[in-house]
Amino acid sequence: MGGTPPGSRNLERRIAQLLGYAVVRAAPVGGGSICDAYRVSGGLGGEQDGGPFHTVFAKALDAAPADFFAAEAAGLARLRATGTVHVPEVYAAERDVLVLQWVEPGAPDRSAAERFGRQLAALHESPAPSWGTPGEPCYLGPLPLTSPPEPVADPAAWPRFHAEHRLLPLLRAAVDSAHIGPRDARDVERLCDRLDDEAVAGPPQPPAVIHGDLWSGNVHWAADGRAVLIDPAAQGGHPETDLAMLQLFGCPELPSVLAAYEEVRPLPGRQSRVPLHQLQHLLVHAVLFGGGYGAQSGAAARAALG
Repeated sequence: MGGTPPGSRNLERRIAQLLGYAVVRAAPVGGGSICDAYRVSGGLGGEQDGGPFHTVFAKALDAAPADFFAAEAAGLARLRATGTVHVPEVYAAERDVLVLQWVEPGAPDRSAAERFGRQLAALHESPAPSWGTPGEPCYLGPLPLTSPPEPVADPAAWPRFHAEHRLLPLLRAAVDSAHIGPRDARDVERLCDRLDDEAVAGPPQPPAVIHGDLWSGNVHWAADGRAVLIDPAAQGGHPETDLAMLQLFGCPELPSVLAAYEEVRPLPGRQSRVPLHQLQHLLVHAVLFGGGYGAQSGAAARAALG
C-alpha cells in the first residue's frame, strides 16, 4: 500500500470497520466535485485465498455537516419507496462517509433512454406529502435547503414555496458573495413576485417526488442497461424541475428520454417554463462557482418573465 494516497488508507480503515471486512482496497474514481469518491473492494479474506471479495462505492467528506450523508441516504430511500426508478443500495451512512452499492458503468442507447423516460414519468406521478422535506434535512450539492415548518401540500402553494425556500435564499447567498450583479438580482426578485401568475408558473401542480438535482452526472448508466439515479436532493417538488435540469447541461440520448416521458405524462407548454425551472440550479452554481452563472441566472429570470 506504499503508493496508496493517505485519504484512501483512512477510508480503507473506515470501510473495514463499517462493513466488517478484513481486507479493503480503495481506488479514487472521478465524478465528484464536492466529495472524494472511491471504488472500494473488500471482504473477509484475500482474493488469493479464494475468499468472497465485494466491490462498493464510497464517498467521503471530512468537513461534512452532521446530517449531510444521512440526508442523501434518506433521499435515496425516498426515491426507492416509489418503486419507479433504480437507485443504489445504501450500506452505511456516517457523518464522514457514505457507502453504496457499486454499479458497473455502461453506455446508454435509445432503448435505455426511453425506459428511463418512462420511469421518470412514473416517479413524477408519485405524490409527496408536502413541498420540500419538512422536519428533515435536504441538500442541493453542499447547500442546505429549507422547507416550510409544517407540511404544505396545496397545489397552489408551489409558487410561494419555490420563491421563499428555493430562489430567494439562493439569491441572497449569491448577492452576499458578489456572484450576481444588481440588475440580474433585481430580475430574479421580479420573477419571484410574479410566480403566482399562471402565465409564468404554469397550472397548479401537487407536490410530487422528484430527484431534485437531476443533471446528467447524477444519471448513472449501468452496464445492464438501467439508468440508476444517484446524489439526489429528493423532496416534494415540481416535476418540471427535474426535466429542466436534464436540459441545462445536456444528457445522453436526451430527446429519447423526453419523448418517452411525454408519451406517458404530457406537459403542454413545458418548454416555455424551462428557464424558470433551471433558475434554481443556475443560482446554486452562481453561489458556488461565480463566473458567468450570475448573469445566466438573470437571463433565465428574464426569459421566464417573457
